Amino acid sequence: MVYNRKILSECKKHLSSRQVTVLTGMRRTGKTTIIKQLLDSVKSQNKIYFDLEELNLRSVFGSANYKSIIDFISTLGIDFSRKAYIAIDEIQNVKNLPSVVKFIYDNYKVKFLLTGSSSYYIKNLFSESLAGRKKIFNVNTLDFGEFLTFKNPALDLKKISFSKFNENLYNTLNPYYEEYIKFGGFPEVVLAKTKQSKKDLLNDILDSYISIDIRQFKNFKDAGELKTLFKILASRAGSKIDISKLSAAAGISRPTLYSYMELLESTFFVKRLNVISKNPDVEISKAQKLYICDNGLLNVLAEVSSGVQFENCVFNQLQNLGGLNYYSLKTGKEIDFILNKNTAYETKERFTLQDVSKLKHLASKIKLKKFNVIFRYPSLAQPSQIWGGFIV
Repeated sequence: MVYNRKILSECKKHLSSRQVTVLTGMRRTGKTTIIKQLLDSVKSQNKIYFDLEELNLRSVFGSANYKSIIDFISTLGIDFSRKAYIAIDEIQNVKNLPSVVKFIYDNYKVKFLLTGSSSYYIKNLFSESLAGRKKIFNVNTLDFGEFLTFKNPALDLKKISFSKFNENLYNTLNPYYEEYIKFGGFPEVVLAKTKQSKKDLLNDILDSYISIDIRQFKNFKDAGELKTLFKILASRAGSKIDISKLSAAAGISRPTLYSYMELLESTFFVKRLNVISKNPDVEISKAQKLYICDNGLLNVLAEVSSGVQFENCVFNQLQNLGGLNYYSLKTGKEIDFILNKNTAYETKERFTLQDVSKLKHLASKIKLKKFNVIFRYPSLAQPSQIWGGFIV
């Protein structure tokens, strides 16, 4: 079964560009599948795919003799006298790969398709050598619309209206949405048949992230200590970040923790949400909130409340739709999410008309006329609000 991700169409448009197409994202979000689909869509036969998980290929592409790399690719049937398409998977495994790509890019008519498991690597090593020569596409875990097509390919989302609450549609989609909140959107986890196999895969993804992606940037001696930090962060999902408390709980110095947080965000594990502020005298102007990149990872790391699970899930759904902030007064009153600086959203598993009224009042303080409660379970008040499963 072939599953098409939403980002695939964007990447296909970029095939006609001279620039290097770079796919990055957390491990096992589907980058390899997408790059192979892109290469398959190219009509030319002057194309080739390399996987740098293969040790023999790492030594080839790691050579300082770029002419030998050209010769090697030529022996595999690539004609450098005309336009060629070269896809290279897992580029983080060869440190000088950006220089190799630059050399070939500058001297031959080659369209490169690259994947890497970490934006941290790409930002640091690609920024200079491929400046102006690349476009980076971030591949996240499945959004809920993609989740639905993976679970039930017969569902035609284009024929479904998500603008108004529909009880029959809710009853159809709710089991899927509850699974999404529990196990998240890593493609192979979504396709796994049993709950235990889903949990096993999530733990494997987490262990691979620690042992491969993180350790290539930091010399962590104790993976267990690092996993403890992850558990602490997961237990604080949806909360404001307090570096002092985090530092004390994890037994890590503040400067080190700051660098870890930057690394974990750059490698897609956590997301920090900034506050939107217009009046510093009455509003919090610097505090950030913390979210985990995928609900499956959140739930294997910590036993958080169902409300936190729901809020973290909605965060990941909304961040795919545009710029996201939150709003907070010094009195403690908050709006969970502000999308594109024009729409206020509050998450409530169950809500009342009073909750809608409170949201309207807070939204008016920052001159927002558009606002909605995003709910998990229907109530009599829901017709003008949004069920989380309708954010696709």
